Amino acid sequence: MSDKEIPIAVVASQAAPRAQPSIYPEPFASRMKGRVKRPLGDLFGLSNFGVNLTHLLPGSGSALRHAHAKQDEFIYILQGHPVLITNAGETQLSPGMCAGFKAGTGNAYQLLNKSNEEVVYLELGDRSAGDSVVYPDDDIQATLVDDKWKFTHKNGLPY
Repeated sequence: MSDKEIPIAVVASQAAPRAQPSIYPEPFASRMKGRVKRPLGDLFGLSNFGVNLTHLLPGSGSALRHAHAKQDEFIYILQGHPVLITNAGETQLSPGMCAGFKAGTGNAYQLLNKSNEEVVYLELGDRSAGDSVVYPDDDIQATLVDDKWKFTHKNGLPY
């Protein structure tokens, strides 16, 4: 992307959604139905961290419950009442609340929209090289190789 193509400012809710709704392989990708991510950081050519405006329809989830080895993540709830699920259990969130997830702690997390209203939140995460992700509830793991996520079963066999 050249400097000429980078906008000065945008209306976040009008930014194009991610072209591929989920990078997970099946059968996990279809579990992300009802989630729409708008990659705001990419619009501005940000390379050190990512920013997404994410919408969760009723019944949908943010991701598989996961924990990063090297990348920190942060969420800020703008609209709706998602449930945050971590190793400590469930926490009801509401607009104005935020949560942070330090890399390397093993504290796996996800948001679920168990309500009848849409949830909208900002998610921010760094882009540390050499990251890996564990998914304690599912037979999947991920490793960041050359800026691309590689998914395998927990026994190392590829998807």
